[in-house]
Amino acid sequence: AQGDAEQALVLEGEVLSRGRGLEVGTEQRALHEPTLTLPGPAEVRRYPRPVTPPRVRFAPSPTGYLHVGSVRTALYNWLFARHEGGTLLLRIEDTDEARNREEWVEGICSSLRWVGLDWDEGPFRQSERRHLYAKAAEDLEAAGRAYWCDCTREAIDARAKERGGPPGYDGFCRDRGLGRGEGRALRFRVPDEGTTVVPDLIRGEPSFPNAAIEDFVLVRTNGTPVFLLANAVDDVDMGITHVIRGEDLLPSTPK
Repeated sequence: AQGDAEQALVLEGEVLSRGRGLEVGTEQRALHEPTLTLPGPAEVRRYPRPVTPPRVRFAPSPTGYLHVGSVRTALYNWLFARHEGGTLLLRIEDTDEARNREEWVEGICSSLRWVGLDWDEGPFRQSERRHLYAKAAEDLEAAGRAYWCDCTREAIDARAKERGGPPGYDGFCRDRGLGRGEGRALRFRVPDEGTTVVPDLIRGEPSFPNAAIEDFVLVRTNGTPVFLLANAVDDVDMGITHVIRGEDLLPSTPK
């Protein structure tokens, strides 16, 4: 740390100061000033600091041992919450019934404790909050934002091969007027035009053309919600203010 930083936590080349701020190279990030300065692709941008303490979450899936990359994500959330006087939630995303195992849930909790990371609320289980996802799915369908689809993966792939275009779903069931039924999934109706912008404190405002986003599944054919739906519903319901996770998930964020 440079200058008057009293103590520092060094992580991935960044110095998180408990004195005045965060320094990366020669850039001073004034964490205790009214604005937060972050380097961007073209220039240094300054963002207003949150008026209320932030609420962040670590949301692993219990489908195996806790990966070191997930621990890294948990650490960033923990550091941000503790530095800003915020709240860290632990949320278990156990909507995948075929792969979830109870021992993995305990493994997540014990592993976090072993590395010295605690949380303020939770653990919450998505499997116990399905009524919220069902209500959100019903509301989207009623508003014309979602529709039922009976296409199999084989049919989707065959049409993609026939048209010679990019792989993925082609909106085949958009206007068929199907209702809920066996073997049918609920899909989100992505707008045909415009762009989806993701405000990001690191990357700025990445934009994604809606035409490049397929109508993705919200509810599986077995009636269980996909994490894309459950994740968004939970973040709103739990008052999450900042999503801190791996950059590999940025491309799927528009969904």
